[in-house]
Amino acid sequence: MSTQERVREQARWTRARLGRCGPELDLLTARFDQHVYASHTHEEFSIGICVAGSEVIDYRGDHLRPGPGSIVVLAPGEMHTGRPAASDGYAYRALYPDPSLLTDGTLGGPPYFREPLLDDPELATALNRAHTELSSCPDPLETESRLPWLLTALARRHSTARAARDVVPGAAHIAHAVRDRLADELLEPPSLALLAAELGLSRYQLLRAFRTTMGIPPYAWLAQHRVHRARGLLESGLKPAEVAGLVGFADQAHLTRWFRRVLGVTPAVYRNSVQDGRR
Repeated sequence: MSTQERVREQARWTRARLGRCGPELDLLTARFDQHVYASHTHEEFSIGICVAGSEVIDYRGDHLRPGPGSIVVLAPGEMHTGRPAASDGYAYRALYPDPSLLTDGTLGGPPYFREPLLDDPELATALNRAHTELSSCPDPLETESRLPWLLTALARRHSTARAARDVVPGAAHIAHAVRDRLADELLEPPSLALLAAELGLSRYQLLRAFRTTMGIPPYAWLAQHRVHRARGLLESGLKPAEVAGLVGFADQAHLTRWFRRVLGVTPAVYRNSVQDGRR
């Protein structure tokens, strides 16, 4: 196989954890020109987002033809194959969630998707973005905040499952209790599943209460809180690489990503500006 052929046949697996000490979830990023999958099944759901090219998937006696922006939902235990539909191949991102991740926030048992090929640009964009960012930095709290929420939306919008009631009594009290726990344990934040169990809620109810009250999901609130803590340490003269671990970020790149999102500059630029201003 030539160098060019090897470059175009790519597959990278990432394993993200749903909360500290929580279960793992596999993420696949793939680009194939020639690869043909043998008939196979998965124990979990297989949820794919086509990002380029076109593919043919043999499933339930039909030939699915996802294109860019399509979502494909394949049920656990159901046989399927996959192959390029044209010579230019295809690229996709896939995740493999346990069925329980699609039942939180729904009623009526495990979701059944009558239509495995879905056209939902908003959800496809959100899943693709979450997959991309979590593949590069699989932060446990971020994974647990984002993926179950999006998978619930998938089940509620497109499966036979009925949506659970969205109103969570005492939402503000719940959100503030979760916020305080995250702030107190910012180096090793507890899982949302644990916090929800302590409050007598489902994880979806906790996420709904937090997002309704705070306007952002738990991981985003904690990241911003970490950034504010990082500012003080940078102002004291510590270097970004030192500060990252002290406030709970995975590494300097993780700190930099969030620092720029919140303040518009990198930690190094911020530190140098503050230091220069004191001279």
